[in-house]
Amino acid sequence: MEEIWKEMYLAAKSVQNRRKISDYVEAGGVAAAVLSASGKIYTGVCVDTACTLGICAERNAIFHMITNGEQEIKKVLAITSNGETVPPCGACRELMAQLMPRTYGEIEILLNFETGRVTRLGALTPEWWI
Repeated sequence: MEEIWKEMYLAAKSVQNRRKISDYVEAGGVAAAVLSASGKIYTGVCVDTACTLGICAERNAIFHMITNGEQEIKKVLAITSNGETVPPCGACRELMAQLMPRTYGEIEILLNFETGRVTRLGALTPEWWI
């Protein structure tokens, strides 16, 4: 496994901090790290709300990247509170595809940290609607 995946995993783990914020909001059940084209790692956590206004960790990390002036994703990983890696949901896949419509298929996704299994977004989202 490439060393960068380990760095990304540790970066996501460092911000996870699962917690209840109020009776209606929880955060940190999932944490994510995104590697941009510049080589910088951006992180985010999921924010779950009672009325579905929350956000996934991957999109949170991507928006953090965009806020900092970048727009090209190279690698993505997400981890649950028990440290297992999980693939991005459909909404996160859709955002990545719309952000990089010509090259989204090349974004690498870490599916399993223990085994180092990696796939590309194009394999998870083979026939995008646009």
